[in-house]
Amino acid sequence: MLKLPNDGPATGRLLSQVLTGDGPAAIVHAIARAQAPLMQRLAAGRLHGDPTEIVGLNDTGDKQKALDVGAHHHMIAALRDAGVRQVLSEEAEAVIELNPDGAWDVAMDPIDGSGSIGIGAPLGMLFSVLPAAPEGFLRTGESVVAAGYTSFGHSMDFGWSLGDGTHIAGWDAEAGEFRLVRENVTLKPTASTIAYNASNERHWEPGLQRWVADLRAGRDGPRGRDFNMRWLAAAVGELHRILLNGGAFLYPADRRKGYENGRLRLVYECMPIAFLVEQAGGLASDGTQPIRYRKPFALHDMTPLIFGAKDEVETILGYLAGPSKG
Repeated sequence: MLKLPNDGPATGRLLSQVLTGDGPAAIVHAIARAQAPLMQRLAAGRLHGDPTEIVGLNDTGDKQKALDVGAHHHMIAALRDAGVRQVLSEEAEAVIELNPDGAWDVAMDPIDGSGSIGIGAPLGMLFSVLPAAPEGFLRTGESVVAAGYTSFGHSMDFGWSLGDGTHIAGWDAEAGEFRLVRENVTLKPTASTIAYNASNERHWEPGLQRWVADLRAGRDGPRGRDFNMRWLAAAVGELHRILLNGGAFLYPADRRKGYENGRLRLVYECMPIAFLVEQAGGLASDGTQPIRYRKPFALHDMTPLIFGAKDEVETILGYLAGPSKG
């Protein structure tokens, strides 16, 4: 590895020293241990085959790539060994039963941002842990007791929360393990960088179009300051960047067919994000209520999502509520 002039030995406690004990901590640690093979396959690109090969369709007709399905099966094996009762995955229509006597359930998106597989853009995975219950995954985000993500970029980073704040670890290749690099991440209440897909603006409702127009007007408009824009096309990439540097993200509902309820999956994308962001002092909303209060009516329900800096999320909600509050 290239050594920079000020480099020294890797610092930070090993994740095995941080995530100790049984229950959700053990499951989160098992998920963390399963990430290195995914990173290595991503890094190999097309050397051994095409990870972007279309091998199927998921429940809503999205194309499944070879890496999507491979990551799904890899994580299912890891969760079975961890004693998880059942799993809900974006890559399977039905709930997968693993250990009938298990005390915990896991919802996951094995590869988030898979549209960018093979082009070097950020990818990731998301998960949440819930106590085993008869209603399975059809309950509000208030049931989530732990959540986390992996960000695959120029580094591999693992963020998690057990309800005691949000923490981030980085992969130490020499140790073959993650090390804690940021503890109790706290989001700034104001945002200077906003992530959204500008190509969809014309389909948004009027209040949201007013918000983005005022945003773009910068210091010459009613907001009185300039903003930067980012769009990584991967919710995990945006989450990781916002936790590190602040900002806000939105993927709202719009007028297009199939987008009336947003496009992100409630149970295994938005609920984990909401848990992590709120543990860091931010907000996560569907535009009318906190994500944690939404109850899914189907396993793969979609929802609008706005998350990040508290003040900016509240500002967006004000514009959505009507002219008198925008």
